[in-house]
Amino acid sequence: MPANILDGNKIAAEIRAEAAADARALAAAGTRPGLAVVLVGNNPASEIYVRGKVKSCEAVGIYSEQHTPGESSSTEELLKLVADLNRRDEIDGILVQLPLPRQVDSKKVLISVDPAKDVDGFHPMNVGLLSTQRPGLAPCTPAGIMEMLGRSGIKIAGAEAVVVGRSDIVGKPMAMLLLNANATVTVCHSKTHDLPGVCRRADILVAAIGRAGMITKDFVRAGATVIDVGMNRVADPVEFSRLFAGNRKREETFQAKGSVLVGDVHPEIAEVAGAITPVPGGVGPLTIAMLMANTVKAAKMRRGTGARESLVV
Repeated sequence: MPANILDGNKIAAEIRAEAAADARALAAAGTRPGLAVVLVGNNPASEIYVRGKVKSCEAVGIYSEQHTPGESSSTEELLKLVADLNRRDEIDGILVQLPLPRQVDSKKVLISVDPAKDVDGFHPMNVGLLSTQRPGLAPCTPAGIMEMLGRSGIKIAGAEAVVVGRSDIVGKPMAMLLLNANATVTVCHSKTHDLPGVCRRADILVAAIGRAGMITKDFVRAGATVIDVGMNRVADPVEFSRLFAGNRKREETFQAKGSVLVGDVHPEIAEVAGAITPVPGGVGPLTIAMLMANTVKAAKMRRGTGARESLVV
């Protein structure tokens, strides 16, 4: 039986609709949630991401503004900008788009964001709130994955979960959210012995390593749920053939564009998994949807109006 495809677009639409309803309720009470995005320099990929975030704000009913300091901006200039945004009451969320230019101390800038406005969930205070199961703002991608699992009826409590990747943005908070939801969690990385064997124990396997198609069916227990966080562009014909040989639709895309997007999970996993997320159309849409939800949540928490019950905190 083919794996069940977990539709990230559908679940993201549900999350956005809920955020829009909450935003309307706040606006009716005299407060419109506000998000400020800081985009430094001219990184084409970052510009695409930011356009998507601004468009989502408009659709949900969130006020948004974009700040675009030049490529040569210093750490001190960005700290001043963030301090100004911290002081403005109409701004509920501050997002500093990464990566920042080489001369900027990224950690210093990120830690300067008011934790109450840290809609990325990166600030050490929000990391601490997450680790101690207190209400706060969780990172958008792992929070979105938790929403996907819960809304898809996938049991987390008591499940064995394996997270491949230990980044501060995805791997570590993903493990913490799963642990908070009563899963038994293993975090794997480049030094893990017998990675396929560890992964095969998983009822829920989350791949967040940034290597195209690394997780093959040898890593997956039959019937497991596999969440693919990766987003890799493959342009090498040999690598393409390893991943998509015989897939006519992908071959047409590759011939037309010269590249295709693929996750960290090999497509062959669909033969053994019980449920999988596609790339694109899986985890990706959830990240921006959760940014909208976090901005509305921040607006409600800052004003003491409470926040919508979620599957995350």
